[in-house]
Amino acid sequence: MTPIEIGLLLLAGALALLAYWVWRGGARSRARAGLPRGEVVYADTGDWRQGKPLYAPRYGLVGKPDYLVREGREIVPVEVKPSRRASEPYEADVLQLAAYCLLVEEEFGESPSHGLLRYRDHTFRIPFDRQLRETLLGVMADMRLDMEEDDVPRSHDDPTRCRFCGHRAHCQQHRLVD
Repeated sequence: MTPIEIGLLLLAGALALLAYWVWRGGARSRARAGLPRGEVVYADTGDWRQGKPLYAPRYGLVGKPDYLVREGREIVPVEVKPSRRASEPYEADVLQLAAYCLLVEEEFGESPSHGLLRYRDHTFRIPFDRQLRETLLGVMADMRLDMEEDDVPRSHDDPTRCRFCGHRAHCQQHRLVD
């Protein structure tokens, strides 16, 4: 073997090794983000390309999910909450994910069967069924009614949330839960 052939062989090996490291890094990044296997068709996080907002004019809804992943013929929204730790998903996070499912339905013409909610240590598979859809639409209707009001009473059902609320200094209602 000539020195040039040996050099080309070493270069090819180095390039193969580099390609493997890049591939492994991408796989680890996907795993950390809680992404399933499939093609990432949309991303709105710092590590990936930026996506434009999804829009559902019929519902007056706009949003930017963290990821959309094509699983077979289905587009699945993925919402990542990297600092959250919980054994059950928070209701607000489930509704946010449901909104992204509705946006996917409007944008792509087909409703996803589920979405994925990634917390620090666990990924929850949330079915986008009729009940969740109706709950979401009900909450959105309530929010629209609240937007028409001059003063909407805040929820004080969670003492911990009240304790760390940014409006606590001038809130007269927080004393009800202290």
